[in-house]
Amino acid sequence: MGKGLAEAFSVARETFEEANDVLGFDLARVCFEGPRDELMATTTCQPAILTTSVAAFRVAREHDIVGGVALGHSLGEYSALVACDSLAFDEALRVVAERAEAATEVSRAVPGSMAALLGLTDTDVEALCAEAGDVWPANYNCPGQVVASGARRGVDRLLELARSRGIRTRRLDIDGAFHSSLMAPATDRLREALSTVRLSAPSLPFLSATSAALEHGERLRALLASQLTVPVRFTAAVRAASDMGANRFVEFGPRRVLTGLVRRIRSDVETAHLGEPEDLLALAAIASR
Repeated sequence: MGKGLAEAFSVARETFEEANDVLGFDLARVCFEGPRDELMATTTCQPAILTTSVAAFRVAREHDIVGGVALGHSLGEYSALVACDSLAFDEALRVVAERAEAATEVSRAVPGSMAALLGLTDTDVEALCAEAGDVWPANYNCPGQVVASGARRGVDRLLELARSRGIRTRRLDIDGAFHSSLMAPATDRLREALSTVRLSAPSLPFLSATSAALEHGERLRALLASQLTVPVRFTAAVRAASDMGANRFVEFGPRRVLTGLVRRIRSDVETAHLGEPEDLLALAAIASR
């Protein structure tokens, strides 16, 4: 992830070098070469996604491609705040590293799991989770796709109930109950890390997928601290952006996940992705319209 960008653009390469210096290990090597198991570990994966996303955004900005509002999905809110110039990249890295360590400690103590439920309404998912117990809606990704999170036993019961009723499911390759109350012990450590960072006035509006509203200033600390234990309201955030006039959505980072969700939320908008050098031409064409 990010290797092509770093080879093609000096600003991307410098972003990875900055991350290496801040984190104290060679994040770029793991991103570019693996091994996959090392990259997929939460303590590596979260700073890696942040760094790759910021590198991609900086490439776009260097080519005069700038949006009108920034939003992110879960961890992506940190990238969005960097894009807004509200949070410095080095401080975002330090907070995300603490976030990942804290979440990993909780996951070791209280093993959790996550699973996607497909084809149901939000209300149906909420009812099914309540019936299963020890599991809660975690990511409202798009209509017909909600991710649930909780204790392994709760997710197992949820999947059994869903299968017995012909509901499509997919267990995620995540060893933790993110965006559920089980992550509560991690919030104190995250809150402490957030208390040390400087939050600047945003250069463009930041739309939180935690509150599905425009946010700024000191309220951001509380929102980011609560993020581990409350659902991601991505569907509501995208609709709010559309209501503000957004009709082109660009995803920065290693994968094309959010663009697919956006199209399912609003089929009438344009989407683009920047994760490889060859993506820049298509992105520039969309931005120029």
